Order: sequence, then C-alpha cells, then structure tokens
Amino acid sequence: MPTMDNLFTVFLLLSSKAFLWRVCHASSHSSLIRNDLGGRSIDEQPLAKIAIYKAVILLHESASIQADPLLLGLEGEDTSWVNVELKYPEPSENDWVGVFSPAKFKYCSFIRYLHSFASFMSACKNYMFANHSNSNYVKTGNATLRFQIINQRADFSFALFTGGVESPKLVAISDPISFVNPKAPLYPRLAQGKAWDEMTVTWTSGYNIDEAVPFVEWGWKGHSPKLSPAGTLTFTRGSMIGHMLLNGSIVWSKMYSFKSSPYPGQDSLQRVIIFGDMGKAERDGSNEYASYQPGSLITTDQLIGDLDNYDIVFHIGDLPYANGFISQWDHGNHERSWPNSGSFYDTTDSGGEYSTDYGMFHFCIADSEHDWREGSEQYAWIEMCLASVDRQKQPWLIFSAHRVLGYSSNSWYAMEGSFEEPMGREHLQKLWQKYKVDIAFYGHNKCVKQERYSYSGTVNGTIHVVVGGGGSHLSDFTEINTVWSLHKDHDWGFVKLTAFNHSSLLFEYKKSRDGVVYDNFTISRDYKDVLACVHDGCEPTTLAT
Repeated sequence: MPTMDNLFTVFLLLSSKAFLWRVCHASSHSSLIRNDLGGRSIDEQPLAKIAIYKAVILLHESASIQADPLLLGLEGEDTSWVNVELKYPEPSENDWVGVFSPAKFKYCSFIRYLHSFASFMSACKNYMFANHSNSNYVKTGNATLRFQIINQRADFSFALFTGGVESPKLVAISDPISFVNPKAPLYPRLAQGKAWDEMTVTWTSGYNIDEAVPFVEWGWKGHSPKLSPAGTLTFTRGSMIGHMLLNGSIVWSKMYSFKSSPYPGQDSLQRVIIFGDMGKAERDGSNEYASYQPGSLITTDQLIGDLDNYDIVFHIGDLPYANGFISQWDHGNHERSWPNSGSFYDTTDSGGEYSTDYGMFHFCIADSEHDWREGSEQYAWIEMCLASVDRQKQPWLIFSAHRVLGYSSNSWYAMEGSFEEPMGREHLQKLWQKYKVDIAFYGHNKCVKQERYSYSGTVNGTIHVVVGGGGSHLSDFTEINTVWSLHKDHDWGFVKLTAFNHSSLLFEYKKSRDGVVYDNFTISRDYKDVLACVHDGCEPTTLAT
C-alpha cells in the first residue's frame, strides 16, 4: 500500500504503439470598470473590449514591429520572454500591441479575406498599450515591450494598432515566431481520482487524432515504470472526440514527480492548503488594466516557494475569470458558458460536488450552483457524504462550497440581510451539527474571515472560514458588528491545515505576501468527543459496535 514516502516519477508521452485507451478529463460578478493611467476605460474582460468587427487594415509603410527571438523553447522551455520593438511615426496614447495565435490570416477573395481577418482578430490572446513601459512613446514613436509567451500549439505574431481597442486599425505586423515543438505534451495537472489510491493526470498537446496515441509512463522511484493508456478529447466548436496514432516516434514531456496520498486513517503528518478565487494575472502585465486579480501571482509564488511544506491543495472555486485567452484556463466555475443549463442560480456558473479522502481527513465538497435545500438530490448526497466517514479512522471532517452557505461578514451579504447565500445555513446547519463537521470553507468573497457557531455551551460547533483571498480583487466587509466573527483580514491569503495525529489539528491563516502566520488555532479532541450528544445532534441509535 503506498504511503506518503512513495515517490513516483511521471512521463507524459506519445507513441506509435496501439493501446487500449480511455477518456480521462478534468473538468456573478458585477462588471468592474476602472481607468488605467492613460484614462482609458477598461473593464474586467479586457479582450472583450476589442471591437473585432470594426478592425481595419491600414498598413503604414513607415511603421514596423519586430519580435525577438523568433524561435522559442530551444532548451525545452514551455514559456519564453519575447522582446517586441515597434516604431510608428504617428503615435498616440491609445496605440496598442496585440499577441495573436495562430499568426496569419489569408488573402483570398474579398469576402474570405474579411472572414480571415476577423478570425485573426479573434485570436488575440493578450495585449499591451504601446506606452505600457515607455512613457515617451507619444513623443518618439519608439517603444520596446516585453511579453511572456506560453506554448499553446500554434505560432504567434505581434500586431501594432492605432485607434484604441474600440476602433482598431492595423498599421504593422511582425514576422511569426514559434516554439521548437508547438505540439509538445505540456502543462500536466495532477488530481486525486475517484478513490484515495488513484491519481488523475491530464495534460495538453497539439497532436491530432491521426498523429499520436497519448499515455502516461509512471512508476515508483527506483522501480520499473508502467504504462497507462490515456483518452484524448479534441475540443472544437461542434465536437469532442478521442484520438490515437501510428508513426512510430515518441515525443516525451519533461519528467515530473509526486507523492501518493496517505490511505484513509493513516497516522502521519498531513498538510493541506485551502483557498479560492485566485484568478490568473499575467506576469508581463498585459491585459491587467482593471487590476482585477493582482494577488494571484503573489499567492502562486508563495505556494511554489513552500512546496516541501504541504501535501495537497484544495482550490474551492473561481480558478480564472474568463478574462484571458482560453488556452490558458483551467476550466472552473466562472468558465461555464452554456446559458440556461440548469443552475440553481440564474447565471452561467458551473458547479460539481465530490467527496475525497486524504489520510485523517474526509472532505465533502458541495456544489453551490445547484439546489442544496432539504429534499433536494444534493442535500441527500451531502448527508450521505457526512454520514459515511468513520471518525475513528478519519477524525477531521471538512465541508466546503464555493459560495458562502454558512456565515459571512461581506458587505453585499449584509445588504441582503442574510450574511450568507439565502437558504444556506437554514437548511444545512442541522447536517453540520448532526455530523459534527469541524470546519466549513467557502470562497466567492475575496477576503478571509473566520466565523464561529456554538451548538451548546461547552461543545463548540463548526468553524466557518471564508477563504476567497487567493488573488482576485478584494471584497469589502460590512460596517455592521458581526459578533460571530473571530478574525477578519482584507488581504490575499490562504489556510493551511496540519493534522499531527488523530487528536490534534492545527489551523493557520497565512498572508500571501510573506507567508507569515497571522492567525491560528488548534482543535484538540478524542473520539469520545465526537460521540458527545449536543442539541439536535444525537443519533437515534448508538455508534458503538
């Protein structure tokens, strides 16, 4: 049975050999409008501001734009920094440079040309204004910009526009640049499978159905590797299909490693990170004219720098916000774009409930986009999940949902008078109490709060934590004195849970900016405390065997 000490190595590869394969995939905010330093109105969806069908071509013989280097990833990198130099004799503060992929549009008939140019315009992945880092651009017409480019399975070009994003006029376009292997298998994502001893690996590559069969080579460190076939999903506007290959060659990814999960009840040191609402800011500063998700890089860098000190991460919703190019997204609850698809809310958010075991922890993750009220299918599922845990083996029972179904001090919940999602705790409180949930985590509010509710005088109830400070713009607290609040912080941060054993759980709130612990508490108890009877929390039959 694998333990936390079993270190695995993973290779993502594509081979000509035929394998049996299976498909494996992972699967409300009001408009925020701000002005950048040039007075331009930019909202939280910067690419949506580009008036694609108003774009015209007015190539200027004295304008130029050049990118360097032309060939990226010479040493196997999947990201690269590119310097872009531009010259334009008629500069203005609204001139901008867009990054386009694929890089070209075709000159065919006039109608096809218009279609091709519109398609080209729709392939803008990010942009910067020409004066982004060159305050004298309007005077000189010269500027140098620096973009970070990721390998996204196609070539790139850089285009200089005047007229702003509302009336774009193409005046110069660069030669295309590309990665050495645009189709390489990249960006692996690891997640627990349906069982504690399963690991799901998903990745992205550019190989088509007639080129490659994907699979994973993996094994314990120091042992012979094994091969696991993988399924393929090809996404187009009209279909999702699998693919396999036959050309005899192998294209390897980089080598990666991970630690296997502890078995349910395993008595070992177990460290869990939890946060929500991170977003995905650009390191080069492009697209970020609304300052919508400035903390995402801070949180990311803090976690990367501390990888050796935690074991698993739970991101509880709002991974990115659909305000960048689609190839950069890990699809999350802000990326469902299928109207009227059955959400409990009249929105296009996605959801997804699941349970998972991690050593001494049992997690019940609810889907706050679908009905959770008593009598609903999900309510029955939540109770089943909470009731199924053996608290002798797994003493730490954690509930989570994206929206706040418990308690919140957020200003908009206060204005509604609910301090929660309406009908949240009114329906779920009895379950948290009955099954003695230790901590409930929520996102959606971009801040960190800890709320306490006591079931009776001496036995504390579930501690509710809003931990939506992963990186998106911060939400405001209400001015009302919420007496149930233990701690509030208007900053980016995350929670770390450390289970030392079956009777001691450490909670730490850390700020992303420095990784320092700003609040903490310890839950100490024995199994007999779980059996203690509290109001509305007594079982009709004994738990003894």
